[in-house]
Amino acid sequence: MTCGACANRIERKLNKLDGVRATVNYATEKASITHPAGLGAAELIAVVEAAGYTAALPPSPDAEPDDGPEEALREHRFRMLFCAAFSLPVVATAMVPALQFPYWQWVSLALTLPIVVWGAEPFHRAAWTNLRHGAASMDTLVSIGSLAAFGWSLYALLLGGAGAPGFTHPFHFSLGWSDGTSQIYLETAAGVITFVLAGRYAEAKARRRSGEALRSLLSLAAKDATVLRDGAERRVPVEQLVVGDRCVVRAGEKIPTDGTVVDGASSVDTSMVTGEPVPADVTRGDAVVGGCVNVGERLVVAATRVGADTQLAQMAAMVERAQTGKAEVQRLADRVSGRFVPGVLVLAAIAGGFWAGAGAGPTVAFSAAVAVLIVACPCALGLATPTALLVGTGRGAQLGILITGPEVLESTRAVDTVVLDKTGTVTTGEMAVTDVVPAAGEKLERVLGVAAALEAESTHPVARAITGYGRERLTALPKVTRPAGLDGLGARGVLGSRQAVIGRPQTVLDSGVKLPAELREALDDATAKGRTPALLAWSGRARAVLVVADTPRPTSKDAIARLRGLGLEPVLLTGDGEAAARAVADEVGIDTVIADARPADKVDVIARLQAEGRTVAMVGDGVNDAAALAQADLGLAMGTGTDVAIHASDLTLVRADLTAAVDAIRLSRRTLAVIKGNLFWAFAYNYAALPIAAAGLLNPMLAGAAMALSSVFVVTNSLRLRRFAAS
Repeated sequence: MTCGACANRIERKLNKLDGVRATVNYATEKASITHPAGLGAAELIAVVEAAGYTAALPPSPDAEPDDGPEEALREHRFRMLFCAAFSLPVVATAMVPALQFPYWQWVSLALTLPIVVWGAEPFHRAAWTNLRHGAASMDTLVSIGSLAAFGWSLYALLLGGAGAPGFTHPFHFSLGWSDGTSQIYLETAAGVITFVLAGRYAEAKARRRSGEALRSLLSLAAKDATVLRDGAERRVPVEQLVVGDRCVVRAGEKIPTDGTVVDGASSVDTSMVTGEPVPADVTRGDAVVGGCVNVGERLVVAATRVGADTQLAQMAAMVERAQTGKAEVQRLADRVSGRFVPGVLVLAAIAGGFWAGAGAGPTVAFSAAVAVLIVACPCALGLATPTALLVGTGRGAQLGILITGPEVLESTRAVDTVVLDKTGTVTTGEMAVTDVVPAAGEKLERVLGVAAALEAESTHPVARAITGYGRERLTALPKVTRPAGLDGLGARGVLGSRQAVIGRPQTVLDSGVKLPAELREALDDATAKGRTPALLAWSGRARAVLVVADTPRPTSKDAIARLRGLGLEPVLLTGDGEAAARAVADEVGIDTVIADARPADKVDVIARLQAEGRTVAMVGDGVNDAAALAQADLGLAMGTGTDVAIHASDLTLVRADLTAAVDAIRLSRRTLAVIKGNLFWAFAYNYAALPIAAAGLLNPMLAGAAMALSSVFVVTNSLRLRRFAAS
């Protein structure tokens, strides 16, 4: 496919089949088809091929990556740069008479020839394919218009007066009859091809990026697994795993597939699935997810799901399904494109035939037909979106906002609900000490120093938070001998002659430690707020409670207020428990909270809000947010998050600051407005100029100048985005 008209044509052909409902997405180059059981993929592919295109079933998740798209993109880029280098002097000399040296017209011919023959070869090939199948697309206009402009110029050079020594290219806007034999339009042929190639290259890059979300997601999976077979450990590819296999997972290794722990106890980093910053403690009988990292001791895991059945593979499938849809604005553009091109061709033929029949002569008739084709060449249409996107993304990059493609901006004006992930989005995503409550008679500095010293050797996030907090506030930590970890549950050591311990409250209390009333109250308060308390004790008595939590970013409260100012209702959607989620929501000013949400739940929540008639923006940063980001009408990923979330999103916020989401929505709305304005004026120009050209009042040279001016207007209008300022 080469334009929206192609997608529209394929979609219509497929939907003519009985019982078939098809959606063809030009941006993602995919078709989503619901069909009767008796109709197979081969028949559907045959329909696509009969329409003049090609199709294939998606490759399996474990297939080797295809380098074809990257090679095609490089070839497209080279073709665009080649045409740009050759067309620049052609356009400059044609439009600036002072640059027209003797025999400049023949140099322009030599420079334009490779552009029209090789540079425009994809357009000519697509136009020929469409012709054989009785169809037309934007490629048809580009091909016929450029060939007509080049052919007329060649005729004027060889048989007219344009090839004479000392010939200068008149540049004027006078209306009236002209035989055109002393005019050349090489700059029109070269410029149209170059501009449209540049727009196609920008589109191709955006489409290529849309597939990186799935590739990044699947790359999280382990490639190999250590399996216990016949009493020995064997290293095998994960593709060879079967349900029931027992896999050995050592510290730092990825769990190869979904399974159940059958031996060992450890801590597992599940952030890719849950978004939780704290590793989960697992022991015999606990379920684990493939792709998560074992950060503790050796585990033996029995495989319960393999291949496409794993949670990671299902998350990838959710991302792909969410990306397949097509917005109504895109459908409308496809329909307009499908009707515009045939209409222009018919009008050109009618104009030429009318003037030939009216006795004006073949030269005048051909001039009128060529003027219609040239004035309708979609140069401004091709520039309308890429130039606005180029300027908007450049300004956005300066403000820490990356816009990944033009098609994602259409819903930003209508967005009325913004769904926010908690961990790493509203909060920092890192554990920090929020409170230290010493028991009666204990000094704050002493209990903090002992706690920090006990946790100094641990790499657990809670331990790192306590040690860092202590080192920031104390000049030196007390000496603790024989420190030892408690399998992710805490740490112990000898303080002087006394045994000291810090860890989960229940673990510490199970050792017979007495708990003062004031510390019991501190524990209950921390638990009620969804925070993580650590209990410190020595000599059989609890000495302090240290409360650790993932704290809101300093700018989150202000950002929420600004989002409300844009007319958006904030919703906190998180995999955390209700208490932790509500505590954060109250602190930053969010009323609606949806907690305990897994990745599939998040997609369902977004879909439910959309079914209620809302237009939803989603802000997230983790792998667990990827499917929801893709499902949302507008996905915004924090740049500090995972590659999967970034690739699945529409906008990436490079700054680790939720206020960037406010600027992103403002910028995307402004960019969309400019794109719509560009498209309106590009179409308005065409529909205003076509009757003038058909009436014979617009010679081809004037048509080329009008087309160039429409492009200048589009570019100038897009440059206004450079003045966009952050809030």
